[in-house]
Amino acid sequence: MKIPLTLVVSSLAAALVGEAAPTRPNIVFIISDDHAWTDYGFMGHPQIETPRIDRLAANSAVFTRGYVPTALCRPALATFASGLYAHQHKISGNDPALLPEMETKGGKKGGKQAGEPAEYRRLRESLIAHLDRVPTLPRILGQLGYWSHQSGKWWEGSYQRGGFTHGMTRGFPQPGGRHG
Repeated sequence: MKIPLTLVVSSLAAALVGEAAPTRPNIVFIISDDHAWTDYGFMGHPQIETPRIDRLAANSAVFTRGYVPTALCRPALATFASGLYAHQHKISGNDPALLPEMETKGGKKGGKQAGEPAEYRRLRESLIAHLDRVPTLPRILGQLGYWSHQSGKWWEGSYQRGGFTHGMTRGFPQPGGRHG
């Protein structure tokens, strides 16, 4: 008995479709640093026009009361990435504390081009390394097969230090480094 080729192909196609992996939701997690309701139309400002982000917000879960327990950029971003308090992820300031011998005129540290002390670079690296030791949302999602992208301000050196699979931040603190 001959079975028509179309029946065989149709049966195989149906079997393959039935075996397809379940679909996962797309996740777009946007953190907007230092913004308030006065910066977006979807947050209720009567004069600000942000039609594209308003449309995205209309079709998304929006958290209008997002707060972190630290008032500085670096520890706040580490909290967002890890879900941990600063005392847990151990990042409580933007830069390592300066030792008296590291200070220059005006109490400011020198940049790499200005002869940044090796000890300061070591302290900065030890501060960055704290995030290597804790779970982060990008790492957890990566284990589930998701890709993640970091853009904008990131204090932890390269985007890979937070577990992102892709990113803009290449290093720290050279131009184009911290802020992508």
